[in-house]
Amino acid sequence: MQRRILSQISQSAKLNFRFTQNFFLFSSNETQSPNLNGGGDDPLYSDVPKPRRDKSERKPYPTPMKVLIRRAKEERESRKAEPVKLLEHPPGNGLLVPELVSVAHQVYRARLSLLYGLSKLIQFIPVQRCRFCSEVHIGHVGHEIRTCTGPKSGFRSATHVWRKGGVGDVVFFPKCFHLHDRVGKARVVHDERHSVPRIPAIVELCIQAGVDIEKYPTKRRTKPVYSVEGRIVDFESVVENDEMEKNVLDSYLGAKIDEMERSSKCERMDQSNDVEGANLREVSIRTLASWFEMISGAKEMMEKYTVWTCGYCPEVQVGPKGHKVRMCKASKHQSRDGMHAWQEATMDDLVGPNYVWHVRDLNGPALENTLKRYYGKAPAVVELCVHGGAPVPDQYRSMMRLDVVPPERDEVDLVA
Repeated sequence: MQRRILSQISQSAKLNFRFTQNFFLFSSNETQSPNLNGGGDDPLYSDVPKPRRDKSERKPYPTPMKVLIRRAKEERESRKAEPVKLLEHPPGNGLLVPELVSVAHQVYRARLSLLYGLSKLIQFIPVQRCRFCSEVHIGHVGHEIRTCTGPKSGFRSATHVWRKGGVGDVVFFPKCFHLHDRVGKARVVHDERHSVPRIPAIVELCIQAGVDIEKYPTKRRTKPVYSVEGRIVDFESVVENDEMEKNVLDSYLGAKIDEMERSSKCERMDQSNDVEGANLREVSIRTLASWFEMISGAKEMMEKYTVWTCGYCPEVQVGPKGHKVRMCKASKHQSRDGMHAWQEATMDDLVGPNYVWHVRDLNGPALENTLKRYYGKAPAVVELCVHGGAPVPDQYRSMMRLDVVPPERDEVDLVA
């Protein structure tokens, strides 16, 4: 009996020792991991954007799944209670949102001004782009941080191979299919993929919000549509009076967009004279202001006009529904027969900011891989304009790590 009690005591002591030892090792590894891998879950590095570790993982949902399920149930119940109803709220009823028409014109004009300013800035500030991946760098010499994910990157130890970049590398505008009737025919099928034009998604958003472009016509309604058991039905009769009203509306909007384009051309001519006068700082400030004006206006329009993105690839579609073109080549596309896994889009899906590493001196040495935890990031547009002389925006000061002084290569081991 005594031997049995002694054996049980010894076994419990061994288990207690193993538990305390494992707990100590786990806690020590947990506290040391942020220092070793350059951030980890450290809140000090939470605002520095990181690429997705596994491309097979789906993008996070902007709206929680429980909220989406609750909305779908509410819509289903309201459809059963009232099968036929007149849609009252724009833009779901086919009409424009009056307060967003001017915002759409501002965003369209800001995009033109942004592209023009970037085309002038890259003539004075060098832009580098990797030959094998989408990495971008602002500076005379590309960085040495090993983050390349392109073909055969393992043979190069994930080192980038740099070449000269352009405006399309600084800011990325994904394209989508243009909808002639966003309510009557909201989806593009697979057989129409070559006949329907593809334009930048932010331009399509501006068109659906009220901007008229002669090259990309769209249907403007004067009366709301009906919903019959979830399907959109347009009972608007074709009467000469309605046609006259539509023609007057189209002519008014067409004259307005022509006037806007003429004013933007005049502004660009004035800006070109300023650039010729070597006033790089003013061009940078104007370009950065156009960037923020475009982003803020697009966010405001996305609250009313739906924008979709694929959960696995960068495809974007502006409209009530995503298209049915089987062109997805991302993870698990075989199980979807090439169809996209549509979900709600964010601002980064509509306009790719292309986050780059912040460089303090364009003529300084290349950024080192061992010191990457001390470097900050910023959108390529912001980084380019800041080096052109524009002040650093307050919302990007923490992300750019302006208060962190990176150590020298021989001082890394001395830093806590």
